[in-house]
Amino acid sequence: MAQEKDVVLIYHEDKPLTFARIEDIQPDVKPDWYHVRLLLLQIPLQPVTWILRTAYIDGGEFTMNGDRMRLEPVVSPEVAPDGEDSGEMTETGEKGDAKVISFADLKRK
Repeated sequence: MAQEKDVVLIYHEDKPLTFARIEDIQPDVKPDWYHVRLLLLQIPLQPVTWILRTAYIDGGEFTMNGDRMRLEPVVSPEVAPDGEDSGEMTETGEKGDAKVISFADLKRK
């Protein structure tokens, strides 16, 4: 089951809608149901509480007002063991053929 501080992508009718962080999960009075407090990661930030079953928290489809919804856990991309594609720059500010451009230098021109 997803846990507190996990980031999820909320789908509405099979289309990605927004990211959210799970802030809190508390049991409901009904067995296998939970009050899930989410922080919608959009502008402005919006806290919401949904009452969901374990299966829905784990990515199962459910409906809200007749619309299909689901939560999908967001997994950070893995870094290759050899450091390739790690996004690390050399001391000269270069990565392969790429070059770091200073915004401060651009502003002066």
